Amino acid sequence: MADTAKKEDLSQPGKKLPAVPETLLKRRKKAAEDRAKSIKFQIQANKKRASRKREYFKRAEKYVAEYRAKERDLIRLKRMAKKCGNFYVPDEPKLAFVIRIRGVNGLHPRVRKVMKLLRLRQINNGVFVKLNKASINMLRICEPNICWGYPSLSTVRNLLYKRGYCKLYHRRTPITSNEIIEKRLKKRNIICMEDIVHEIFTVGQNFKYVSKFLWPFKLNTPSGGWRKKTTHFVEGGDFGNREDKINELLARMI
Repeated sequence: MADTAKKEDLSQPGKKLPAVPETLLKRRKKAAEDRAKSIKFQIQANKKRASRKREYFKRAEKYVAEYRAKERDLIRLKRMAKKCGNFYVPDEPKLAFVIRIRGVNGLHPRVRKVMKLLRLRQINNGVFVKLNKASINMLRICEPNICWGYPSLSTVRNLLYKRGYCKLYHRRTPITSNEIIEKRLKKRNIICMEDIVHEIFTVGQNFKYVSKFLWPFKLNTPSGGWRKKTTHFVEGGDFGNREDKINELLARMI
């Protein structure tokens, strides 16, 4: 009866409703402001993400056009040379992919040092190397313990997309998004995976930084196994320079 009397009193027009505590009003106002800020931040983040995706796509398109133009130029030069009765000699390769195929037993200290400089610490580890006089001499020193060759564009892309890991806070971290690349290499104008593919394949001016950013590739033993690690490739073995035949080997190791 008392409850019904109170309800009747509150329903009368002359009676005031109970006041809401000031702390509760402030809390509601703060929650509404935070909600508005969160929505605004989300909208800005979505716009930024969309603009980034457009930039990634534009860069990929530009690189594809560049690769196709190079292929057409190569075909044109070969045809011109053949028409004139000559032979077209392509430029010497600038990029090599090096794979360690033997362990540490019986290694000379000098060879061990070179392998350390190349970051080949385990069997089936692989790295991209810029070919010059110094690096070729290093490869000759440790040649019985490695196999190497000249990777194609498709091989470089497959390695990076399927086996690509980066060095993040001194840890081996998978490259799961372009944001990781942008965070580390934005100063070098490298913001996506296609930038890394282009920089590696063309051996650009930022090759050193990109190579340092990438963790050495950990590959599988090739399907079908090795032939003979103690014999040079030209003699039917495994170690040494395979030139463009490295692409076939890497297809069995990725």
